[in-house]
Amino acid sequence: MKNCMKRLLKEIMQNNKEWQAAYSVIEQLENAGFEAVIVGGAVRDAILGRPAHDVDVATNAMPDEVKSVFKHTVDIGIQHGTVLVIDPAGSVEVTTYRTDGEYTDHRRPEEVQFVRSLKEDLQRRDFTMNSIAMRRDGSFVDFYGGRQDIEAGVIRAVGDAQKRFSEDALRMLRAVRFSAQLGFLIESETLKAMQDKADNISWIARERIKAELDKLWVGKDVFNGIRKLEESNLVNYLNGTFQAKDWYEFSTHDKLLGWAYFAVLQGEHWREVLGEYRLSNKEMAFVKAVLEALRALKNGWTNMDYFLYTEQELEAACYFAELRQLDVQMPQQSIQEIQTKLPIRNKRELIVNGTDLLKWSGKKGGPWVKDALQAMLEAVVNGELQNDQQQIKNWIEHDYFKQE
Repeated sequence: MKNCMKRLLKEIMQNNKEWQAAYSVIEQLENAGFEAVIVGGAVRDAILGRPAHDVDVATNAMPDEVKSVFKHTVDIGIQHGTVLVIDPAGSVEVTTYRTDGEYTDHRRPEEVQFVRSLKEDLQRRDFTMNSIAMRRDGSFVDFYGGRQDIEAGVIRAVGDAQKRFSEDALRMLRAVRFSAQLGFLIESETLKAMQDKADNISWIARERIKAELDKLWVGKDVFNGIRKLEESNLVNYLNGTFQAKDWYEFSTHDKLLGWAYFAVLQGEHWREVLGEYRLSNKEMAFVKAVLEALRALKNGWTNMDYFLYTEQELEAACYFAELRQLDVQMPQQSIQEIQTKLPIRNKRELIVNGTDLLKWSGKKGGPWVKDALQAMLEAVVNGELQNDQQQIKNWIEHDYFKQE
């Protein structure tokens, strides 16, 4: 088993530039007489055979000592002992071993104390699976049973779970997110502590909560994650309605689909609920378009619906209609095929503009121009009018103005 793991880690290192950069930095720190290891999620993901994009290094070297070893560094979090090392192999975050001081806001320690002990550093981390360190030779430092919990598919707090969640309330939501990402169970004492400390989540900034939900939506077992939100009582302190039964078959690789489906489940109050999570204007626009497309699907989509909404938005609406088992008229062809057959795909393709209308009509500008352009657009998209200047001119002069 150990040999298999070493072979796996060697393959990861050889095929991943982030790991190569981290090993290069560790080697240089060791050559300077210091201890250095890879820590955190990269080690966990390597054991699970998952790709890791952030490979962080921890060391017993003090920040100034780290800076003395390397020619190019940036102080990105020097107060917490973190230095960005700019190595020819790549940039690596290097953090000095530390212990945390008192937490007064249930999120971050007021101060940290740098230490030389790796065991003390690993002791302050959230879950056992994240408290494993790995040396350059591929051997592990695992004081808290992290590898055993990974093999068992268990999320367990390091040490006293009540204390861990009192220190940083976001850790509770991270436990839920990991259960969705990995399909892991939450150990009973850890879950009990979450239930006891659930109200502390109100201390956490909405942006940080959103970041965790972003990752939950794309987990391999979202249903399990939402169920853990319910079991932990966190649902009582989060905005919106979370019910695991609604997520049983939901699966996506796109966080935007997660937010759009969450919005569907909020009913008419979706805008207020999602606003609490500080979604960007672009994200809110996508959600709004999907909900509009879903409503339009009830009567069957027209050419204008295929024109107005992107393939992604329409696909999302179809997916949600299936999940909710709605009685709707689903498209008989692929959305892409239908959109390809539209006379035009963008307003800019119209061969006539407002200036043309003013010239042909001899009228002064006003709201009528916008209305006429919209009517013309719909006629072209619906195939009632060719996108030809002369035909549109005749239509405007002989048909449109007579309808007014």
